[in-house]
Amino acid sequence: MLSELILSEMHQLSSKGQMPLHRQLYEALRRAVLQGKLHAGDKLPSSRELTQDLNLSRNTVVAAINQLVTEGYLVSRVGSGTYVNEQSRQVTRLQPAREDKGSGLSSRGVAVSTQFTSAQLEVQPFTPGVADFSAFPVALWQRLQNKHWRMTYPEMLDYSYGGGHTPLRRAVADYLRVSRSVPVDMDQVLITNGTQQSLDLCAHMLADHGQCVWMEDPAYWGAVKAFTAAGLQLHPVSVDPQGLAPGPLDDQHPPRLIYTTPSHQYPTGAVMSLARRQQLLALGRQHNAWILEDDYDSEFRFSGPPLSSLAGLDHSGRVIYLGSFSKVLYPGLKLGYLVVPKNVAAAFKQAHYDLNRPGQLPLQAALAEFIELGHFAAALRKARQSYAQRRKCLLDALQPILGPHASISGAEQGLHLCLQLPTVLDDEALARRIGQAGMVVRPLSAYCLARRDAKGLVIGYGYATLQDIAHWGPQLARLVAGALKDL
Repeated sequence: MLSELILSEMHQLSSKGQMPLHRQLYEALRRAVLQGKLHAGDKLPSSRELTQDLNLSRNTVVAAINQLVTEGYLVSRVGSGTYVNEQSRQVTRLQPAREDKGSGLSSRGVAVSTQFTSAQLEVQPFTPGVADFSAFPVALWQRLQNKHWRMTYPEMLDYSYGGGHTPLRRAVADYLRVSRSVPVDMDQVLITNGTQQSLDLCAHMLADHGQCVWMEDPAYWGAVKAFTAAGLQLHPVSVDPQGLAPGPLDDQHPPRLIYTTPSHQYPTGAVMSLARRQQLLALGRQHNAWILEDDYDSEFRFSGPPLSSLAGLDHSGRVIYLGSFSKVLYPGLKLGYLVVPKNVAAAFKQAHYDLNRPGQLPLQAALAEFIELGHFAAALRKARQSYAQRRKCLLDALQPILGPHASISGAEQGLHLCLQLPTVLDDEALARRIGQAGMVVRPLSAYCLARRDAKGLVIGYGYATLQDIAHWGPQLARLVAGALKDL
């Protein structure tokens, strides 16, 4: 019955013009969900059965199913099968005559509002409590802001032309040349409202609707949101201990964009090797693709040599570099930066102005002076020292459970680490059990797009006090040890 429905839909789609088979199958299944022909909780035939019934290749079927899972129409349960997502009830209600809360949303709107939500995936404290910004020099920051408000002349109250406040763009360029080996001048820097706005701008400026973006799998939820909202097709590329690991099968999905977090993969913490970086740059040239390097927490490296940026190795102008001030200062600052090649800098600045109407020039002026007077470097040193202590405390607490069934990745850098666990373990159930004990961790599998073999816990220590980590860390370790014992 389902196969007949799908074949009928695919026939209609093929008669309307050229469309790849995997896209026809994707659209046929998506329409069946949206039109209520497939209901929430319905189980789909296996990919092998669909391959036989539809006379398609297994790669075609798997590609369509994976895309629907990525966008939230379907969910795949290990050992059980693939089902229509329970949250698709919100999708099937989208009929014009209905007045319920979800009415009127586009399919992208539904995906953006229901999948990879920050409340489920953002790495915040693994213990209860508020974020700890005690090291931030609040009084000094207030004085600088007040100074620039008193000095403000009319043009500082207008929108921000030219990519942001000139002294701040100059300070960012100087900082990146020294600390991250990024060959950049001031004219290549745009000040944005943070990484999300940077991603959104890149998606709209560099790719057209329906084009392919390679995504790390497991993936950063914010990038998934930005690219889904822009109407791009996500293609998951697995991550291994050396970072993003594209293979021959991935080349069958030529990318327009390649999104990566090479210095500290989010969320596994893998560090991309030099050989893999060179491979990725070569693939960017081969596919004429743009590489988006999200260097979100490179300021916090606790062991090993400093890592050069991917942008620093790029000689063909294919890498876009994204950074943020939120980790060093405070998240509510909402200021980030984007470094683009010279040949597209003017277009980016014009689009940034037209699409976003950027402002906050007095705030940008205060930040520029904060950096120029050395306060940013001092704040970074204090933050590194504080986070290094918290990291060590957490590692000490987890040490007793490490062994053949539990290992840590990503502890050399950043504000979180990943506790890798056996693939047979239900990390979502373990995370819920830990939550019931009063702690907050995230299951690694929840970050996955297509993979079903990545299990573990993503644990943030940047927003928990040292005292909280000392208290809750051993309890966390005991709960994990109990789950491993039950295997």
